[in-house]
Amino acid sequence: MNVELDPVAEQRKPVLANLIQLYCYDFSEIRGYDLTAHGIFVYRYLDHYFVEGAREACFITADGALAGFTMTRRLDDGTREVSEFFVVRRHRHHGIGQDAAYQMFRRHSGPWQLAFDHANHPAARFWPRVTASIADGVVQRTDRYPPDVAYPGTLLRLQVRETER
Repeated sequence: MNVELDPVAEQRKPVLANLIQLYCYDFSEIRGYDLTAHGIFVYRYLDHYFVEGAREACFITADGALAGFTMTRRLDDGTREVSEFFVVRRHRHHGIGQDAAYQMFRRHSGPWQLAFDHANHPAARFWPRVTASIADGVVQRTDRYPPDVAYPGTLLRLQVRETER
């Protein structure tokens, strides 16, 4: 299967907004998100991805079909953070997420971090395996709990080596 990342152009922001609704729907089971009176989930950072140069959103495609998205941002210290990562259910468990994650990391060499909720069992299986296979060195793992964070979770920090494109 041919997996590609395609940066989201501003004119395709509504498509990303639609996918974020599916992402929030999946997360509603983990985090207890509620719908608004209009029947949608609130995601307050979408516009930031189109006005802040430190943020990047990409669509994931699998054999040309829309399959999900990645959203990353560069922190003040230069670390790149995985803000959101989503593969639609139809495309899960086929290696698409892994291929997309590798491509996402390779877009920006250097330090990376990501966090996942302990209650997100698929992420708890996925991210340690993926980061261990792409990291240049040891992946640092820190478990975090309230009140330091909103939800019990794990923070992974890794270094990604520059590769030829």
